[in-house]
Amino acid sequence: MNMQMNDLLGGGLAAGVRRRLRAQQAIQLVLMPGEEVCIQGADAGQCCEILAFDAKGQSAVDAFELNGYQAGATVTQAQLEAGRPSAQRLLQQLKGFSVDPHQLSAAVHLAPDELPCVITASERSGPVSLVLIAPGLDMRPDEQLTVSELDISIHYLPERTPELPEPLAQPVQDLHIPHSSARVYRVKAGEWIQIIDVAGKQCSDFIAFDEAALEQGEEVTLDAVATRTLAGQALPQPGLYSRFADSRLQPMLELVQDTVGRHDSFLLACTPKYYEDEGYFGHVSCTDNFNRALKDYGVKPRAGWPAINFFFNTLIEPCGTVGMDEPWSRPGDYVLLRANRDLICASSACPDDIDPANGWAPTDIHVRVYGAENQFERAIAHRVVPEELPRMTLQTAFHSRTSKLTRHFAEYRGYWVPTEFEGWGARAEYLACREKVAVMDLSPLRKFEVVGPDAEALLQYALTRNVRRLAVGEIVYSAACFETGGMVDDGTLFRISEQAFRWVCGDPWSGTWLRELAAQRGDQVSIRESTDQLHNLAVQGPNSRELLTQLIWQPETRTPVSELKWFHFTVGRLGGPEGIPLMVSRTGYTGELGFEVWCHPDDGTELWDAIWEAGQDYGLAPLGFDALDMLRIEAGLIFADHEFCNQTNPYEAGIGFTVPMKTKEEDFSGRTALQRQAPESRHKLVGLVLEGNEPVHHGDIVYDGRMPVGQITSATPSPLMGKMIALCRVQPDWSAPGTELEVGQLDGLQKRLPAAVQALPFHDPERIKVRS
Repeated sequence: MNMQMNDLLGGGLAAGVRRRLRAQQAIQLVLMPGEEVCIQGADAGQCCEILAFDAKGQSAVDAFELNGYQAGATVTQAQLEAGRPSAQRLLQQLKGFSVDPHQLSAAVHLAPDELPCVITASERSGPVSLVLIAPGLDMRPDEQLTVSELDISIHYLPERTPELPEPLAQPVQDLHIPHSSARVYRVKAGEWIQIIDVAGKQCSDFIAFDEAALEQGEEVTLDAVATRTLAGQALPQPGLYSRFADSRLQPMLELVQDTVGRHDSFLLACTPKYYEDEGYFGHVSCTDNFNRALKDYGVKPRAGWPAINFFFNTLIEPCGTVGMDEPWSRPGDYVLLRANRDLICASSACPDDIDPANGWAPTDIHVRVYGAENQFERAIAHRVVPEELPRMTLQTAFHSRTSKLTRHFAEYRGYWVPTEFEGWGARAEYLACREKVAVMDLSPLRKFEVVGPDAEALLQYALTRNVRRLAVGEIVYSAACFETGGMVDDGTLFRISEQAFRWVCGDPWSGTWLRELAAQRGDQVSIRESTDQLHNLAVQGPNSRELLTQLIWQPETRTPVSELKWFHFTVGRLGGPEGIPLMVSRTGYTGELGFEVWCHPDDGTELWDAIWEAGQDYGLAPLGFDALDMLRIEAGLIFADHEFCNQTNPYEAGIGFTVPMKTKEEDFSGRTALQRQAPESRHKLVGLVLEGNEPVHHGDIVYDGRMPVGQITSATPSPLMGKMIALCRVQPDWSAPGTELEVGQLDGLQKRLPAAVQALPFHDPERIKVRS
């Protein structure tokens, strides 16, 4: 069935409330007669199993006329019988919904080709509790039977349409702030403050006072200058740099979760003067609303309140001019803060209706305060496609181990990754990889299983490489291009069997693009994401082969790690024939001899512990992203949004070798655009070696005299060369090794840093080490 949800749902109901049903998990819904739920698969490969209970707790499946579907939650039962951690998590969820495993025999099984499916509660069913499950067995690294999420849309009767997302926990305060007003509330040390944009595109100014100081007659408030200075950033973000400080330079609040990621921080809340200057005399303002609300607390009125402007979409031009546009926030988006001390807080629902600040139509804000005993993980949101629900930052399978070694994490592609490790640091981690061995978490890489009769044909068109030449067990690095020639992504393609591939890349949208391409071409192929079923460690360095040979067992039919060739993979088990299943690939991102080890996330801690313990005899060190940047720049390896974007073709990105125009006769996406471009006119990716050690940065312009001829894409201090080095995209006439250029800083003219072009890579030009 290839129908949209809106085509399936009846009229007279409120707009759908969407929920995401994650793989191997369950959710519970309550429907009243006349209400509907639509279940749709994300990739046309996931089943759903459904339990329904009436008000007395008896099975109500028969009331939904689902008799034509298979009876019994067979996949759920298989998952529970497997006894793996995913089964334990699902079992805990079902128990929380008061579901016993023996009740699964009364469930209904919807196969992937039976979705989307609409279920309607009727007078016959009465009020009903639905438990929806997206079940599946854990996928081994050598399998491609992944489990994926389901998209759920619930259409309630208009009179009971929920306007707010479900609470994160039991609130201790629940405050509604009608549009164009403000509320004041007390928050104790350690409590959590959730500020929710109810309808979307609505700004909320926030101010806070130290309660103890206020009782002494002193107004100690959030301070913009202190916060920005201590953070070293213009805007707040979750993680290490999320603290909001007061004028005493002490932390007052921290931002823990954010589903939007686009806010201003510490402009003034809107003032009477702003509206008067625009000709709107007497217009209500957040400053006036705060002054009135704080009067009972002895706070003196101000002409303008410095505030955190949540959901306010500020644009800062290069010249420093401040502009604005409609907020990025959607209905139900929120920020979650934690108080470091007892506070008096004030939140507004901004009344601005004379510019885009609130989407031209002010709406409400809701505030929930949760007790200090709760724990919420740090997370920010991203969306793979604009219309989907936000996806919060996840922890990888190895986070429980890496977090014991460092507190320095950054968000990358929806996961927390270590930037450097305490007791090592980027330079020591770099040296361990170059001289001994290092281990790194690369789980944020996206994995897509491409399977079916037309899998090869699709990938032959989607990727620049000649996929037909790829043998089973072999891997190839490739670009993927739009028809314009601009790059969609780069990645590695694994040939698992004749008509089964695994595409490993950086951008989660690559899977969406492949599905759209397959639909346009009419290819008979399944494209399913397996990222949640497959996490990976990179083990890199001269000692990596010896270390992994000691740890990994292979059956006689598989290539042992000790004999694995560059860009090939094998499968095995950890420690022996009964160990956890693994896949090992001779790949990496460092320019050194190295491997990647792939496992199911629930086996991640066991794999890390084994590598960590055995690695001590080989000088093993952990490797963070800061050290990785040094390694990959020395090796001349490219990185998304630095060396390439959707307006950069593979030649300009420095990976023209992935485009075999002469030996690949078949058409591929972007071929025509690439053929139109004269080779002698293409910009080139080259290396730059700076004379001194002053840093240069991504985006710095490279000059010959006053003439700009290129731009820095990545730069790092190189321990190998003892100098600052960079990757640089230059015009072809300035790409010859030895060409003398200058990197411009300040305005590009007042400060110049001499540099010379060098052929890439800087490290191991013949790539002898990585191939050894």
